Amino acid sequence: MQTAKIPATIVTGFLGSGKTTLLRHILDNAQGRRIAVIVNEFGELGIDGEILKGCGIGCDEDGTEQEGALYELANGCMCCTVQEEFFPVMQALAARRDRIDAVLIETSGLALPKPLVQAFQWPEIANVFTVDAVVTVVDTPAADAGQFAANPVAVDAQRRADPNLDHESPLHELFEDQLSAADLVVLNKTDLVGAAAVERVTALVREELPPSVKVVQSAQGKLPLDVLLGLAKASETTIDARESHHDHEEDHDHDEFDAHVLELPAVDRERLLAALARLVEQQAILRVKGFAEIPGKPMRWLLQGVGRRFDHHFDRAWREGERRGTRLVFIGQDLDEAALRAGLAGVEA
Repeated sequence: MQTAKIPATIVTGFLGSGKTTLLRHILDNAQGRRIAVIVNEFGELGIDGEILKGCGIGCDEDGTEQEGALYELANGCMCCTVQEEFFPVMQALAARRDRIDAVLIETSGLALPKPLVQAFQWPEIANVFTVDAVVTVVDTPAADAGQFAANPVAVDAQRRADPNLDHESPLHELFEDQLSAADLVVLNKTDLVGAAAVERVTALVREELPPSVKVVQSAQGKLPLDVLLGLAKASETTIDARESHHDHEEDHDHDEFDAHVLELPAVDRERLLAALARLVEQQAILRVKGFAEIPGKPMRWLLQGVGRRFDHHFDRAWREGERRGTRLVFIGQDLDEAALRAGLAGVEA
């Protein structure tokens, strides 16, 4: 009879910090561990879930989706919909506890981790699961630029131009709240900056952390699994003592953030990248991610953008009968959907 609690690792961090990449690394090196994955996304397009399926998670050897391996909580934020969205999934996993060794939870890039950790105090969850650790992923280049998102320059200028607004960025508060819940901080993308920048960001995050929280460096989320898993922090027992900016708010309001999903047919890669670069300069776009169909290519093209930086590669072959095309999600503040569509005019192949 199984009595040990199942460890759950919560991976949090701002939009584009590299959470999904970190999850892929863990899953690619699971070494037989039976891991259930919960992915929560802001916006209607389940890109992160699709990325994980692309590396075989939630699918059998034939590429057929398996029930109970990957759970997607889309078009919402787990920190706001814990009871409605998260609890039923944990109930389903509890019923399968003899077939699960661990749970990985990727929060939305706009989520507050504290309410999610507190949900593990509920008796129905606490009897089966414990929070092994909260892992907060930091985009080192963005943090070194003082941004906490990769390109809030337009947002900041807009806010400062309005004397009626509090000039402390809500992104800064979210960054601090994600750090305040951390048991481990991963400074990601350190390969994109120099040693001095890493030192500055380390000092920056250290200001928000107790000495017991370790800060580690990574490139593309690649760390030994014994650094990330098996920490046995039981974070749900200490989370109430960790102060955050939203402790006395009934709701975490996402109204200042927008998500727009745009669908296109096959596109020309270079024209699309050029159009996205222009749009990032014109609007307060924090994150772009999605898939594209490239004419003459049998594989799906994965695109992920953080600020002015765009990463892209062919991630897998299009499946037989799969609807092809281009689907992109834009996340930002005060985004003009009509302008986004106009800016993508002419990218079709």
